[in-house]
Amino acid sequence: MTRLLIVEDDSKMLKGLKMFFGSQGYEVMEAADGEAGLEKALNGSPDIMILDIMLPKMNGFDVCKNVRLKKPSLPIILLTAKGEEVDKVVGLEIGADDYVVKPFSPKELEARVRALLRRRRLSEERKTRETAKIGEVKLDYGKMDGFKNGEPLHLTSLEFQVLAYLVDHEGEVVSRDDLLDKVWGYDTFPTTRTIDTHMLHLRQKIEDDPKNPVYLKTAHGKGYILDLSGMATE
Repeated sequence: MTRLLIVEDDSKMLKGLKMFFGSQGYEVMEAADGEAGLEKALNGSPDIMILDIMLPKMNGFDVCKNVRLKKPSLPIILLTAKGEEVDKVVGLEIGADDYVVKPFSPKELEARVRALLRRRRLSEERKTRETAKIGEVKLDYGKMDGFKNGEPLHLTSLEFQVLAYLVDHEGEVVSRDDLLDKVWGYDTFPTTRTIDTHMLHLRQKIEDDPKNPVYLKTAHGKGYILDLSGMATE
């Protein structure tokens, strides 16, 4: 049974989400403030986390950042009552995998949960590959992380999935729509800026000079391409 952690201080919404996800077969854990949510995320072994931003004791952004330090592969969906683009971008910058703006339907949220869990399952299936090389970076499928010169990159679940998908399609142009559909798991994500934000972060982790990428290149007007043609063979 999938263990879902919901961190939400609105008691009515928390109760409603708990009932809905419980009826869908999830084991639901709950927390009503940021500190309790962080403790359960780190010690309660959830499979996925739904995290409100505006929380007492510790806000969702700080909870997310702390979780990422200890559990970089735990899928996190942020809930926000604010629709401003800046809030969405900040959420992605601190390592959230997805966000949903209130008000939303429980079915929409559950679709996002299923998409993230599917990505995680696909990642588990990729473990038979073991590793892949991107320049000085070794992508470790078992640990769901990348290592550059032996140091962990602390890739988020989504960042790892994006890189794994690009490795699967090395040398091919991958459109933003492809990434939204195949990696995010649905094709209704609000903006392609989301893709660009993640690629920026990946370049900062992968490339020696992120402003002049050697491996994660932009195919202008089309999408992105993982170019390994310049790699030295071992």
